[in-house]
Amino acid sequence: MRVAIEAAPLALTSGGLARYTTELSLALARCFPQDEFFLVSDQAFQMPEGAPPNLVRGGGPRNAAERRWWLWGLARELQRLAADLVHGPDFSVPYLAERPSVLTLHDLSPWMDERWHQGAGRVKRRTPVLLELGIATMIVTPSETVRSQAIERFRLHPSRVVAVAEAAASWFRPVTAASPANPYFLFVGTLEPRKNLPVLLAAWREVRRDQAVDLALAGRRRADAPPVTEEPGLRVLGEVPDQDLPGLYSGALALVYPSLYEGFGLPVLEAMQCGACVIASRAVAEVAGDAAMYADSPAELAEAMRQVAARPEFFAEHRARSLARAGEFSWERTARLTHEVYEEARQRFGN
Repeated sequence: MRVAIEAAPLALTSGGLARYTTELSLALARCFPQDEFFLVSDQAFQMPEGAPPNLVRGGGPRNAAERRWWLWGLARELQRLAADLVHGPDFSVPYLAERPSVLTLHDLSPWMDERWHQGAGRVKRRTPVLLELGIATMIVTPSETVRSQAIERFRLHPSRVVAVAEAAASWFRPVTAASPANPYFLFVGTLEPRKNLPVLLAAWREVRRDQAVDLALAGRRRADAPPVTEEPGLRVLGEVPDQDLPGLYSGALALVYPSLYEGFGLPVLEAMQCGACVIASRAVAEVAGDAAMYADSPAELAEAMRQVAARPEFFAEHRARSLARAGEFSWERTARLTHEVYEEARQRFGN
């Protein structure tokens, strides 16, 4: 099979979309050496490190007409590659249904609260058309929760929508690091309204009244992120290089992830695979299972953080749970299940 994967997410320097596209393309190429995989985009992007020989860079627009990428350019590049199938890992597939296509629908946040996505107008308009008119042959979601939401909202036949869980990359593992000057709680993810950062900050301030603990925020700041002002104990790290993340997770008292809504919650699994305790909202319950401490209200969040900071036995118990839960996921499994969706799309196309 010759598969084209639209690689615009790789133009991003961090975040879940970039991680998903990177790890899935690498795992597909490694699991299916007989197939060929092409990363194509109208944007500049870096190829994933360690790409196997059957994962290569395709082309982009070659003239002014092809700069209308989703309408003309991508379709022309697929013809040049003689692609059997195209996968859009970021809510999109080509408008012209000339070959089987698979669309990954990571979550329904663009349609749930206008405050969460001020710049998602194109996704909000385009993706429902691709789904409801059947232009996307098959749809992949990262969880059963998103699958059910998508079927209901876009009136999709259940057989077209398949939940395929993601995973933490294999290089996320426990790291023995030097003890920090102060113990710290950690948040990892894009700084944006949906992540509920004001509640996290308020809960941490409550804990800090009687516990000398810091809070580290790691992630790209989106333009519509809530303001975060400097204060003692607060470390705003910005984007952290991949090689530094395992140490950051491993050294934390806990990853605190109070998101209002998630399709999956990849940082939760990354933290667990590094042996970190996780305190999270129930928005990630499908992924975290019984390995996380759940807190949805500000009071619950502060109490959970206080317990972890004050009682070392909580840390040891949840570390074992975290490692066990993370071991249930792998990108190899994700790739094999995604490949089954590709095969289903090829069988369905044109029928």
